[in-house]
Amino acid sequence: MEANIIYRITKGDEKALDAFIDYYSQHLYRIAFGIIGNKETSEEIVSDVFFEIWQTRKNLLKIDNLLSYLRKLTYNKAISRQRHDSIIEYADTPDGGIPESYHIPVASVDEEIISREEVDEINRAIEELPPKCRHVFTLAKLERISYDEISQLLDISVSTINFHVKTAVGFLRKRLRRFRPPD
Repeated sequence: MEANIIYRITKGDEKALDAFIDYYSQHLYRIAFGIIGNKETSEEIVSDVFFEIWQTRKNLLKIDNLLSYLRKLTYNKAISRQRHDSIIEYADTPDGGIPESYHIPVASVDEEIISREEVDEINRAIEELPPKCRHVFTLAKLERISYDEISQLLDISVSTINFHVKTAVGFLRKRLRRFRPPD
């Protein structure tokens, strides 16, 4: 992409934004569609990406690798949308079910099964985490994506991932104390 077009976008040139959208939209659509699998939703996600680019246009010149940035932004929006939609889908079920990805795995058959109240409380506690911390924790612990893959995907160090996971676990431990059996 021409540096001139990026510069013009930072100055508020909507025609430059149109050229930018024409240049990147198909590529970003394919990324979103690969995750979502729905044409309309994928188009909405790509629109959201371009809307965010327009809102934060003054920072465009600070981005070293624009294509990588756009890919990550699209990926993150698609994953967030997918999670949101699956939560809504489960919440609309007659029993108000919880998505399987939010169930905490039980280590052995002998352990007590987690009650619906505990699962609801865990989900509420996870939602209270700061957004970046929640995202890293969800990828690492709920989706079980390796730290190396998360590092590449989010362009953060493994140390940063460790920090976010440790912070999340500490927060969840404090928040969920009432569910621990007495010593």
